[in-house]
Amino acid sequence: MDESRRTLLRGAAYVSALGLPPFVKAALNPDPAKSTARVTPFPLEAVRLRPSPYLTAVESNGVYLLRLEPDRLLHNFRVSAGLPTKGAVYGGWESESLAGHSLGHYLSACSLMFAQTGEAQYRQRVDYIVAELAQCQSAHGDGYVAGFTRKRGDVMEDGKAIFPEIAKGDIRSFPFALNGAWSPLYTLHKLFAGLLDAHEYCGNATALKVAEGLGRYLDGVFSKLSDEQMQQMMACEYGGLNESFLQLYERNTDARWLAIARRIYDHKVLDPLARQSDELVGLHSNTQVPKIIGIARLHELTREAPYGTAARFFWQTVTQNHSYVIGGNADRESFEAPLSKYVTEQTCEACNTYNMLKLTRHLYQWQPDAAYFDYYERAHLNHILAQHDPDTGMFAYMMPLMTGARREFSTPFDDFWCCVGTGMESHSKHGDSIYWKRRDQLFVNLYIPSELTWKEQGATLAMRTDYPFAGDVIFETTQLEQPRTFAVAFRIPGWCESAGLMVNGRPATTHRQGGYSTVRRRWVAGDRVELKLAMGLRAEPIRDDADLVALMYGSMVMAADLGSASDPFEGAAPALVGATAADAVGSIGKSMNTGSASRPMNLQLKPFFSQYDRRSAVYFPRLTEGEWQAQQSALKAEQARVADLEARSVDVLRLGEKQSEHDHVLKEGKSETVLYRGRTGRWARNGTSFEFRMRSSNEPLALQATYWGKQRNSRFKIFVDGLQVAAESMDGGGPITFVVRNYRLPHEVTKGKPFVVVRFEPEVNAGAGPVFGCLMCPVETVTVTT
Repeated sequence: MDESRRTLLRGAAYVSALGLPPFVKAALNPDPAKSTARVTPFPLEAVRLRPSPYLTAVESNGVYLLRLEPDRLLHNFRVSAGLPTKGAVYGGWESESLAGHSLGHYLSACSLMFAQTGEAQYRQRVDYIVAELAQCQSAHGDGYVAGFTRKRGDVMEDGKAIFPEIAKGDIRSFPFALNGAWSPLYTLHKLFAGLLDAHEYCGNATALKVAEGLGRYLDGVFSKLSDEQMQQMMACEYGGLNESFLQLYERNTDARWLAIARRIYDHKVLDPLARQSDELVGLHSNTQVPKIIGIARLHELTREAPYGTAARFFWQTVTQNHSYVIGGNADRESFEAPLSKYVTEQTCEACNTYNMLKLTRHLYQWQPDAAYFDYYERAHLNHILAQHDPDTGMFAYMMPLMTGARREFSTPFDDFWCCVGTGMESHSKHGDSIYWKRRDQLFVNLYIPSELTWKEQGATLAMRTDYPFAGDVIFETTQLEQPRTFAVAFRIPGWCESAGLMVNGRPATTHRQGGYSTVRRRWVAGDRVELKLAMGLRAEPIRDDADLVALMYGSMVMAADLGSASDPFEGAAPALVGATAADAVGSIGKSMNTGSASRPMNLQLKPFFSQYDRRSAVYFPRLTEGEWQAQQSALKAEQARVADLEARSVDVLRLGEKQSEHDHVLKEGKSETVLYRGRTGRWARNGTSFEFRMRSSNEPLALQATYWGKQRNSRFKIFVDGLQVAAESMDGGGPITFVVRNYRLPHEVTKGKPFVVVRFEPEVNAGAGPVFGCLMCPVETVTVTT
């Protein structure tokens, strides 16, 4: 490496004058609706992957897809239709009221996998599932087909029951619940998407008929609703249901589908975006991105400017203000700011990035600026590839960026999170955005080893490379029916300071524009292009803090390897310390480390995406030696203060820790354990509560509880031995830190008792907590809150 540690510690070669990665400039382009420069991707069946981590991911995912049993995914669909089941329902979310979403994802994944590989076994599964869905739809007799349910007490009933209620104007809508069912319109969007992918990639005509029948059923419900009632309904997550109706319109031009898609428009979220106003903080990310994909497609069909403006502004805002170095966004699934204060183990839901890549493809089609693919490549490599463990075939929901965190992967048959579903799709289509075309011009956007069949030119083209580990790319015309003149545009990444391009061993005459280096010539079979992209280690600050940096090598995030995921990380979070230092050590092919530029130890740097079973550090504070020492002293002082308080307490409960909860006779109800910023806790919602036993004494006592200061939608009461002692209401207005509340307890409640029972009980449609631990303290040891 020729990067000095001064560059490592002080520099930011990839940062523009705005302090942003250069891909964000793409959103500043003129209105693409007025552009004649539209491009289209090559179809998946035209691209075959060659050995690389991407092909490994496709093959591993294929093994998992074939382990899943369609009849088990179809279980609830057959129950809803009154048909005998052929397989037991799967666990996890498939046994909850969101049941059925996985079947839609699975249909899409198998359809994409057939297009990506050409293997008939995937199309056979698609055809079987579609035939089963058609049978279920026929049994309903009204076009309806779905697998989601609704829970009433301990009884799980068919989710179809919500639609007659909604049609009558009885609409009970919350962010993730509609008339008591868990995001049912989101679930239906996944089913629509699967059916439409089956039609597109496998040519299954029945799939389109089933989708149209379901569309007519929903039209019958929506047509009875006023615009105000539609908005009320859309307060609940609806996925990209607007996009599904637009896809139906594209395929049969029935005007009713376009009319429905226009009505599925969440004014509360989308109108500010059309005004180019960023009001995203606090919103659930993956609820919003599919809506934007839908209006991007609406812009393509109608050419109405506000839709395009909103889509471009959203993309620009998310990539510029709300995205981390890996290209993912959100913390605990919601947009937050400032970004530097939200580097936790709950960052970057995989679904968000899956959908952001879909949106990026739409915007790129309008105008092929390479900057869009600077973002796409970053997120595709560092997040999407990272969320799928090729050794097990399993998927991560979140991509933790907090130092010392590890990835939590799904199990084969007992989770079925949303990110398992999008993961099945993502790793079935790694060839879908490598190559694009416009008339006789080929765009090479991703440097992934692959072979392309370009039918219009009678050409077979191949790419060989070790990218992203090295910057050398070989591109060859392996077959050409006859000599042809066409252009090949190679994307030059925004981080690349110099690039060389040779054709058949000689420097080529190229045209540089829009982030591409283009060669136009008369090609013959056997022509060989050599592209060399200069790569080096560099520091990239987070959006709002120049002294919190990640390290990158080309497009690849380099993270410190902090040990096995099975071992706890208990050391100090590493930092980059010192004003100057020697050269960075090693190369990506062997090893890379920070030498003496880091504290408390030398850090081994490895590609972040590949650290599936490791704990890692992605962001590093840049400190002086004095700042480092002061930070460590403050940390030790705080640890001593907490230890002293706990030693003086009557009792200590660590919520979320099994042994401590067991010792305190926890009755958890349907509450959940949570992990946030290294602290475990417990969270109750949807009418549940939790309670536990704590020691008491004869002296006046206070109950201490710890919460996250920016918690939203948390309203609850606290009872001690049946007496309400406090109430809390948190809606995001607190500080960006953990907060402690001390509740003085009436002496008559605790006096003379060896134990008391503490209960946290949420209000209707709100949560309780999360509570990150409780102490029973003598009153004189704390400052009483209430």
